[in-house]
Amino acid sequence: MRRSITNRLVMAGMSILLVSGCTAAIAPVDVTRFHNEAVVRQGNVAIVPVNMADADSLEFRTTANAVSAALARTGFTVNERGTGELEAVVGIERQIYLPGEQRRSPVSVGVGGSTGSYGSGLGLGIGINLSGKPKSVVSTRLHVQLRRSVDGVAIWEGRAETQAREGAPAAQPGLAAGKLADALFRDFPGTSGVTIRVK
Repeated sequence: MRRSITNRLVMAGMSILLVSGCTAAIAPVDVTRFHNEAVVRQGNVAIVPVNMADADSLEFRTTANAVSAALARTGFTVNERGTGELEAVVGIERQIYLPGEQRRSPVSVGVGGSTGSYGSGLGLGIGINLSGKPKSVVSTRLHVQLRRSVDGVAIWEGRAETQAREGAPAAQPGLAAGKLADALFRDFPGTSGVTIRVK
């Protein structure tokens, strides 16, 4: 009986650690939004890509699904047939770079390394790499513009960006798109021209 209770406590503790580890692995999102005072807060919306050639790509569909869910939570109705009073023009880009490296094009990958040192008792120094090759950072930015379908006039736009180590769950396109879209449309329409950090 005592062993059973101990096992349950150990399992519960491990679950808490796993959950807290997953939460800590997802970085906060920087969000900036712009709009005029007459921005609408509901209506039918069609999701379209910045570049229509990307309309059938897996990346766009993943991002569009995340934006659709966020818009629906905000109060909009997403029209799957591609027509609506409004269009949400969606674009997403990913940049990969090493920590401390200046970011370049969306598909760039930098190279580099760090070296630690270890001194022996005789005062000799040997340069060795203790930390291994530093992991690249994946920066993902989502941009959405809401515009009137009838004349193409933009009434709201925003961008959200987050970063994660390459290979981490938060760097996966689906998870990143969902987190970015949720942060971008939280407390819609948001304060115009102000950058906030959403955790």
